[in-house]
Amino acid sequence: MSTQTNTASRRKFLTGAAAAATGAATLGFPAIVKAQGPISFRWQSTWPAKDIFHEYALDFAKKVNDMTGGDLRIEVLPAGAVVPAFGLLDAVSKGTLDGGHGVLVYHYGKQNALALWGSSPAYGMDANILLSWHKYGGGKALLDKIYASIGANVVSFPYGPMPTQPLGWFKKPISKPEDLKGLKYRTVGISIDLFTGLGCAVNALPGGGIVPAMDRGLLDAAEFNNATSDRILGFPDVAKVYMLQSYHQSAEQFEILFNKTKYDALPARLKAIIENAVEAASADMSWKAIDRYSKDYIELQVKDKVRVYKTPASILQKQLEIFDTVEAKKSAENPLFKEVVESQRAFAERAVKWDLDTNVRREMAYNHYFGRKPAAKPAAKKA
Repeated sequence: MSTQTNTASRRKFLTGAAAAATGAATLGFPAIVKAQGPISFRWQSTWPAKDIFHEYALDFAKKVNDMTGGDLRIEVLPAGAVVPAFGLLDAVSKGTLDGGHGVLVYHYGKQNALALWGSSPAYGMDANILLSWHKYGGGKALLDKIYASIGANVVSFPYGPMPTQPLGWFKKPISKPEDLKGLKYRTVGISIDLFTGLGCAVNALPGGGIVPAMDRGLLDAAEFNNATSDRILGFPDVAKVYMLQSYHQSAEQFEILFNKTKYDALPARLKAIIENAVEAASADMSWKAIDRYSKDYIELQVKDKVRVYKTPASILQKQLEIFDTVEAKKSAENPLFKEVVESQRAFAERAVKWDLDTNVRREMAYNHYFGRKPAAKPAAKKA
């Protein structure tokens, strides 16, 4: 057979095969499609690997990895693996990282209105009510507007309501506002303005740098977040007085960040899984926190010999008064700050009123079951 005949035969065969494939597709036979590999996202948290906050980041990643069946794989690195903790927003926005886990207040230097997602008295809202404001009261649209104003190429999911954060760790108990004057103190966000107003010399440091700074005498006192994180980070090694309750961060939550370009390119199915995983992780984080924080709260006192005090009402009242002046100043300087304030106040006025009127206080029940019972009076002697 000649070369021309062979070539013609091959052409005829290929043409017939193509037609057969087209016919099979028309008849509904499944097409053979080359399998695509999983999508991989590299993340970083803003927390040391040993902190429970980094564990929360890993928990979220696992939920996504499991729920997508491995179609999307999120790898989470600890703070400093790629960028410093306070550099997360820039790194995610630029695509150096595909996403990350932190708190909105860490971006305070970019736009101070971001700190209103947790770094304030929140008009009486707790963190769960503030998250309700974010989802149903206009917060999400405002957050998108703020990120657009600073050119941040990110998609943000606030989640994970935190319990009220402590006033902090001190060398001796704080009994009145004047006791805070002159202290070298660590905090972040609007709390910087709040504690400056209380007379502190404030230094903003990420979590991993606080205890070393206290150990070297660069700080006299500091706040971070909760009994578990504080214990893991080593606070009981540098201070033995733990002051609980404060308005400086009484309604904070975490933030899950995605690079917007990467997120927008995901299939709709994976986006839906992510959104639902955020809410699942939010609930799971709050439940885990109750379990772990309450255990470490006991360990701090029993094993670490930490003395625990409640912050006096005079200090709490002073915080509210100072925040009023901070709010007025920043609202006058920043229209976005003012817009968030007005939205939060409107939501808080009705939501907190409902909460206070509806939910029974827990002290009576706790004291009934676990409080100290009054000593029984001795029986009267018979004459």
